[in-house]
Amino acid sequence: MTGTMRIPRSRGALSGTLLVLAGLWGGLLPFAGPYAGFGFAPDEPWVYSDARLQLSVAPAVAAGVGGLIVLASANRAFALTGAWVAALGGAWFAVGRDVAALWDAGGVGAPLGTSEGRRLAEDLAGFTGLGIVVVFLAALALGRFAVVGVREAAPAEPPAEPSGPAPSGPARPDGGERTTQPLVFGRYARENGPPGDRPVAGDRGPEPY
Repeated sequence: MTGTMRIPRSRGALSGTLLVLAGLWGGLLPFAGPYAGFGFAPDEPWVYSDARLQLSVAPAVAAGVGGLIVLASANRAFALTGAWVAALGGAWFAVGRDVAALWDAGGVGAPLGTSEGRRLAEDLAGFTGLGIVVVFLAALALGRFAVVGVREAAPAEPPAEPSGPAPSGPARPDGGERTTQPLVFGRYARENGPPGDRPVAGDRGPEPY
């Protein structure tokens, strides 16, 4: 089990980097967007309010911190935790304004665009669309970390070697142990007999009468 907790850091590199960038975008858009005329009223940069802290900065920190954990962690459980933190940040980007209305948190300001399409783009880029993107990236990281690769699995234990002597061949009728003898055919077999019956060098056999 311990071996499956280790993961290569490269597994969360792409998702973690994109989550950090998405968090930076969501946190800075209400404050720095007016420089480019793309953001939320008032048309002045770096205007702070409690609503912006709750609806933009807080989920941006969650997405960024979760992305850093996904990017740098080599532990599966820790990386999964970071992905969940980022997913919660993305969900808050998407639905935070509606939920925060329960305690009258206020709003970050109206979109600066003058056309309907521009205002929709600013709203999606700062909240709903951004939240969906963050949740998608976090879910992608969760799926990658949930899979255990073959190289990450704990190595199987080697098979135990037999402790007793190696098994021998079947016993002969006289109680001895059968050994393997080469097969001999033809004239050589008729004249000399099987290899086991040939006299050993130096043994002349019984003396003739």
